[in-house]
Amino acid sequence: MTTNTDTLTLSQLLSPSFPVGGFAYSHGLETAINEGAITCAATLEAWLSDLLQFGGAQSDAVLLNMAYGGDAAEVDEQARAFASSAERLKETDLQGAAFCETVQAVWDLDLGRLCYPVAVGQAAVVMKLDPELTTAMYLQAYIANLVAAALRLVPLGQVDGQKVQTALKPHCAAIARASIGATLDDLHNCAWASDIAAMRHETQYSRVFRS
Repeated sequence: MTTNTDTLTLSQLLSPSFPVGGFAYSHGLETAINEGAITCAATLEAWLSDLLQFGGAQSDAVLLNMAYGGDAAEVDEQARAFASSAERLKETDLQGAAFCETVQAVWDLDLGRLCYPVAVGQAAVVMKLDPELTTAMYLQAYIANLVAAALRLVPLGQVDGQKVQTALKPHCAAIARASIGATLDDLHNCAWASDIAAMRHETQYSRVFRS
């Protein structure tokens, strides 16, 4: 049973103020914007919708739930092997390490060193947080971080950014429901444009974000 305290705990864990350095990563979005694939709210929403349904956000939801229902260390190995590029591996590794360190410092819970979605899933297990709510809020935070990145790079107002997040909220909820009890058989990614953008970002001449 989910309590108000659980919701507040998740709000804290997935808040922009939680020091995982999420503001430093764009998940390849910077290159997509630089190359003209994202120019407005509509193209941003389409890009993020694909990530939720077919790309990194969807696979993160699966990995989070695999960690919730299985051996976190084993899932972490699979998650690292699944990373499609050096940039993606760096992103999930460094954010996960920062998340684990902060959880230990604040709650005295040793999660080890896990990549980000696996670390969130393991924290949910230890803290007895509802997996569906955890996944939905993780996905919302994921989208919010990328919208914030886009606001810095695209002629996009804050109101448009909020409209994009609102439009994608039902997808976050639906994917969270569908991810409950996920296994390795559910892990997939076919958002190739996003993967290629992340790879190209590694050698982009001038860049603001780490991924």
